[in-house]
Amino acid sequence: MNAELFKNSPSGKLIRATGGYGAFVPNPLPPKLDWDDALVSLVSNADIAVGTLSGLGETLPNPHLLIYPFIRREAVLSSRIEGTQSSLSDLLLFEATKVEKQRDVKEVQNYVHAMEYGLRRLDELPLSLRFIRELHGILMEGVRGEYATPGEFRQSQNWIGAPGAALNEATFVPPPVKEMQECLSHLEEFLHTKTRLPPLVQAALVHYQFETIHPFLDGNGRIGRLLSTLLLCQRNILSKPLLYFSAFLEKHRQEYYELLLKVSSTGAWREWIEFFLAAVAEQSGDAVSRARRLLELLRTYSQVVREKHLPPTAGGLVELIFMKPVLNTKTVQEFLKVSYPSAQNALSLLEDAGILIEITGRKRDKAYAANEVLKILDGEITPK
Repeated sequence: MNAELFKNSPSGKLIRATGGYGAFVPNPLPPKLDWDDALVSLVSNADIAVGTLSGLGETLPNPHLLIYPFIRREAVLSSRIEGTQSSLSDLLLFEATKVEKQRDVKEVQNYVHAMEYGLRRLDELPLSLRFIRELHGILMEGVRGEYATPGEFRQSQNWIGAPGAALNEATFVPPPVKEMQECLSHLEEFLHTKTRLPPLVQAALVHYQFETIHPFLDGNGRIGRLLSTLLLCQRNILSKPLLYFSAFLEKHRQEYYELLLKVSSTGAWREWIEFFLAAVAEQSGDAVSRARRLLELLRTYSQVVREKHLPPTAGGLVELIFMKPVLNTKTVQEFLKVSYPSAQNALSLLEDAGILIEITGRKRDKAYAANEVLKILDGEITPK
């Protein structure tokens, strides 16, 4: 780590660790921020964007129509930043059939489980160090990186750098264990302290602080992105978990890493907050656009069912495919609470109507995909 970059940082201090290497220890939150009309306007615009998304979530006839697929899209994108190759289709096919085509699809599914667990856990426990450890335990269970003590903060030094880089070649070295523990205590205190800072700015500060502390041997990026959404849900900025940041961060990955480093080296809080607010505004707009297209497609499919006078099982299946765009007969049977033949008949009717296609080519254990739903979830969207 280039110690000169962090020597005079207003965001923390450079210390000499026991092993003789330099490490950066961030100051407790919050930093001193210079507020002006431009920054207030950015916060306001982001608030409006996320408010539009949150309002849409409140009007959904069944919010799981969007929550289920949106969480899975985020799981794929967040995991992809860390080097996994699984697609949304891979994940959904695995969930439907348990056939693992990509070796790292289990990592993506763990992200889904961690997010779903976190959303439920918010009803019982505020965001805290215990909460974060629980999320990490789920995220890292039985996957690559399992050696990295799932659910436990690190007991040794880690560092950030090019793949295979040694400690003396690191771009950034987070706090040593003793200092890390102190930093985590300060972070938890900030999470529990009432502040007049806008919640979106709080989320930006927490994300930087968590990534800079880097308290786990693996999984820090994914946990940090999970925390951003969970924090906004806890602060009631999001009525439903429909806003995720990974698509924006993947698209601007280099700038993202550079800005985190710049806060540590020069105190560039303003630039980081502006970047985070831009992510909020863009991803809120993207989510609203995808949601509206999905709801429009749902109305179209429902109309097809009516015009073709399809039985109620086919109508019930239409709603399911928006939650689970890849599915099999067993999934339909369990969801609709019908016999296996009735479930298979409903799938065949929607296949005949052009809504589903069979994707395995097998005579038994077939799986079906709603390609138009997948295209809206997984493709590039230009807001109307």
